[in-house]
Amino acid sequence: MNKSIISFSIKLLLIIGVTFGVHILILFLISAPIFENRIILAYVVNFILAIAIYITLYKLKIKYLDILGFIFMGGSLLKFVAYFIFFYPFYRENGTISSFEATSFLAPYIVCLIFETFHLIKLLNK
Repeated sequence: MNKSIISFSIKLLLIIGVTFGVHILILFLISAPIFENRIILAYVVNFILAIAIYITLYKLKIKYLDILGFIFMGGSLLKFVAYFIFFYPFYRENGTISSFEATSFLAPYIVCLIFETFHLIKLLNK
């Protein structure tokens, strides 16, 4: 595997791990349910999809440089599809989506999105 992909994966693992730890700590401090709302699945799915999107972008950077941004947006669409398949039906079981449920998915999604965007910019500038 390429050094850039391994570096991205390790850095993302560290960042998503710290984010998960902070998220769990905040839930603990406010006496909220810690491991409910599929929080672990949300972090794992976002982590795996972020790596898959980065690998795809890295492999296609030379041949499809002109449309790499659109491919990146397609990756974000893939994350939303994963949300609507794995999380939305579970969150809507009681008729509403609580802030804890929304945060369980959005925290790792936003962290991964920012990290991916930063690395895509680095990739395009090379």
